[in-house]
Formats: sequence, structure tokens, C-alpha cells
Amino acid sequence: MQLKITNLSKTYSNGLKALNNINLEINSGMFGLLGPNGAGKSSLMRTISTLQEADSGSIMLDDLDMLKKKDEVRKLLGYFLQDFGFYPKVSAWDMINHFAILKGIDNPKERKEVCEALLNQTNLWEARKRNIGDYSGGMRQRFGIAQALLGNPKLVIVDEPTAGLDPMERNRFHNLLSEIGENIIVILSTHIVEDVRNLCSNMAIMNQGQVLLYGKPTQAIDDMKGKIWVKLIDKEQLEEHRKNFRVISTKVVEGKIQVHVYHESQPDASFTAVTADLEDVYFATITN
Repeated sequence: MQLKITNLSKTYSNGLKALNNINLEINSGMFGLLGPNGAGKSSLMRTISTLQEADSGSIMLDDLDMLKKKDEVRKLLGYFLQDFGFYPKVSAWDMINHFAILKGIDNPKERKEVCEALLNQTNLWEARKRNIGDYSGGMRQRFGIAQALLGNPKLVIVDEPTAGLDPMERNRFHNLLSEIGENIIVILSTHIVEDVRNLCSNMAIMNQGQVLLYGKPTQAIDDMKGKIWVKLIDKEQLEEHRKNFRVISTKVVEGKIQVHVYHESQPDASFTAVTADLEDVYFATITN
């Protein structure tokens, strides 16, 4: 199965060009969509999921025209927002049963089997009678995935799923996403580089409505080899270094500022080479 996005553009009524000639090919498996807030990720997700119209371009899921046959698309689509709506005083069992009815699973026996299987898959079966409002953040995220998987979707969109989760819940959620991404297309839209590094075999980096980089994370990191240099400086030196070097990121280390600089060769003797990672790729791409 392949999702093919061709020359997709969208400009809002206020003049904001949210999507600027987007071209992507996404195959089965986990696909990471990285970018800062306002990059266009959510606009792309809403367009793919039939929640808004595009101005131009096309989206094809194999032979299905997703911009023209929206009812068919919705039967094949699972969508999970970071803050999806739920009724806090309704139990997980009643809620997923309700979602299953909305999804068109009318047979009570089949619906019971599907809901039970999904709550087991997301490790929520023992907590099925608890109100969703009493769930932890990670449990609510896993419930969101359970409802997104109703109806055996061929394409699942997951928007900022791990924001705010503690390390244990994030790891559990990663394992769940990895499992469901084995046989279908899962698009993971996030600004958290670690999520893409851990889960996705292919990715794109977006900013200001454009795709700036598209390919395999491992290849992108390899292409950055020998081009990332670090140095510890005083805070007062930062502005000077920004003027003289291409500083892609900074962080505080033991009271000093560690700068990461992109350069084809050693900028000067005060810099030390460092092994590039996906975070370096991300910052070098969006600050180019």
C-alpha cells in the first residue's frame, strides 16, 4: 500500500500558505513527520484525513482518490489527535463501544469482540470499567489509539501522541505504535525528534509549509557525518558565535552554553567533532 501526495497546496483565508507544493510517497510502516509548531504538519494531516479541502494537488491511497472520495477514505482511516474528545465520566468500555457503533460495526457480537481485542491490545482491558477522566495521560493516549484502530484502517494518522508522557508511558506507547505499524501506513506527526528516531524507517521534515528533507533517518544522519562541531562557551559569547558560525542548536551544560555548529570542516581549533544524530539533522534542516 502506498500514499502518494503530489503538488499539494493550501492557503488559508488570512493569506497564510500552510502547504506549499507538498510531494511525498509513504509506504506501509511508520513514517515520521517532523517540524516545529506552525510547520504545516497539522494542515497536512487535516487534508489527508478529509477534514479540510486542498487548493490544488492530489492525494492517492493506491488507486483511491482521497480528495474526491471522502466517504470511502473515512472507512479506511484511523485518526488520533493529541487532545481527542471524550466524555470524562463515561467508562472506556462504553466509550469504545460507542465509537464502534459510529464506525459502522452494527453486529453486537462482532462489536463486543472487536472492542475487547483492542482494549487488550492497548493493555486497557483490566481498566475498561474505569471512567476515562480517571485515566492517566498515557492510558488516555492508548485509548485514543484503540479507537483509531476500529474498523481495521489501512492508514492511521497519529498527531503529537507522546507530548507530556513520562518516560515509562512513552516507551509503552512506542511499543504499541511499532506493533500497529507493521502492516499498515502509520503517519506520526510530531515535533519530538526522539519519537521519529526510535520508530520510523522513513521521514520528512517540514517547515513553513514546505518539505525540506525526505528520506531515511539513518541516511540523513550519515549525510551529516563529519559536519557537526561542538564547543563550550560563556553565555556572553553566544551572539558572536551566531554571527561567525552556523550555530544550529544550543544547550546549557554545567553552567556554560554548548553550541552545535554545522560546517563542512573544523571551523577552528577550538571546536571538537561530534557524532551527528537526528536532532542535528533536524536543527540543521530547519535553520538552513
